[in-house]
Amino acid sequence: MEKLIKVQNELKAPKNQYNGFGKYKYRNCEDILEAVKPLLLKHNLILYLSDEVRQVGDIIYVEATAMIEDSDSPGNAFTSKAQAGIEPNKKGMDLAQSFGSSSSYARKYALNGLFLIDDTKDSDSTNTHDKTASARKATPMERKVSNTPVKTAPVKEKPKLSHKDGDNFHKAIEWVQSDEGSIEKLKKLYDVDSATLKAIEDFIK
Repeated sequence: MEKLIKVQNELKAPKNQYNGFGKYKYRNCEDILEAVKPLLLKHNLILYLSDEVRQVGDIIYVEATAMIEDSDSPGNAFTSKAQAGIEPNKKGMDLAQSFGSSSSYARKYALNGLFLIDDTKDSDSTNTHDKTASARKATPMERKVSNTPVKTAPVKEKPKLSHKDGDNFHKAIEWVQSDEGSIEKLKKLYDVDSATLKAIEDFIK
């Protein structure tokens, strides 16, 4: 569909949300919808979003479908699907909030697939730091300075993270599940005991 290609190229969905735990910006489903609505009107397209609750074994999840259709050519449509697990006993949320959170998450990734939005970019992967700096010989003064012992500041201890700390624990889970976070990054930033790590891994399975 030529119109969809145009929308994919014209769409700019800024990351308007901020996660204070991981200290990063991200976009949610609402940010994408707000950015794409003017383009849908411009190209005379219709976007449909729907959810379906499914279960595989003991795992309950939401499957979201994003479908775009050309108003000038009914039946000419494309779809994208994405899934998100549901945790019925999530601390701090009632059942409706838990389902709503999973629905929003799944819809976001269905829209990502439909509009080719890449959420995997990491500043570290595009930052060359000093890798491209040209090599040169150090001057005598630089060699003298580099050989002079310097006092180093004591290494700061990493803050502790425990599954018993409900608020921070769930913020950590949200960060690990986000596009910017991972369990490996979490372990680099926080002192996480084995019980907490297992609780996080069980939660995001």
